[in-house]
Amino acid sequence: MRCGHSSALKGDMTLYSHPIRLLLADVDGTLVTGDKVLTERSVATVAALRDAGILFAVTSGRPPRGMSTLIETLDLTTPIAAFNGALFIRPDMSVIEQRLIPDDVAAAVIELLDVQGMGVWAYRDMDWLVPDIRGAHVAHEASTVGFEPTLVGEIESITQRVAKVVGVSDDYDAVQTATALVRKRFGDSVSAARSQPYYLDITNPRANKGAVVRYRPQPTTSLPNRSPRSATCRTTSACSSSQDSASRWVTRATRSNVRHVVSPRQTKMTALRTPWSNSSLAVTPASLKSHEPLHF
Repeated sequence: MRCGHSSALKGDMTLYSHPIRLLLADVDGTLVTGDKVLTERSVATVAALRDAGILFAVTSGRPPRGMSTLIETLDLTTPIAAFNGALFIRPDMSVIEQRLIPDDVAAAVIELLDVQGMGVWAYRDMDWLVPDIRGAHVAHEASTVGFEPTLVGEIESITQRVAKVVGVSDDYDAVQTATALVRKRFGDSVSAARSQPYYLDITNPRANKGAVVRYRPQPTTSLPNRSPRSATCRTTSACSSSQDSASRWVTRATRSNVRHVVSPRQTKMTALRTPWSNSSLAVTPASLKSHEPLHF
């Protein structure tokens, strides 16, 4: 199928037992390439989805400002899930809902990472806060998200309204050790996962892509607020024994294509029924899998 043909796209939706009303995609490595490029093919496909009456939404570990170019280029109208659901925003960057790390937990997490010799970043509201502008991976991350961080004197003082804490180190063993320590000490109080071998992301436990799938927008947002239908997993490889796993809502998965992203026939997607639309939802594989297990 060639992108940009809405009639063909509508025809493809007959693959599913229920009409697809919304497609939710991860950003890095899915919507954009490994070089952080939003291809013309992806833009055309999102336009074809819109012409076919299918909403398109994104979720990412990025901060809100790190998705502003995508929002504008793709003309997104749906809620945006930044920090993997720690912060839901409208396309104009106004806040719908925040799922923050409790102040005392944020302070303790930052202290633990510092003791482990890791660089520490904090995200609060729309700001990315760092103690060293020349620290490891700061320049690389600034290039990825498209804006510069704010320098703070002491990262330990940033404990209120924190949406995400990131531990940074090129010592991959140290990152793995810190991940285990955070999970052991804080348990279900946080979600801790390595988004890259050198990054440890810590967020509110309800901030992960599985929770994004189950997110129920408020009536003031652009998506209908309906109750989900019951769903049975029909794709064994995507199912999970976890009762609360988003995978239990899976109805169908397509084959994958690593060269082209967001192609309805070729990109691996999973059809779900969710509170977003009371119908099927297509989700790219990164929305169900992380580098490490998600705490649904």
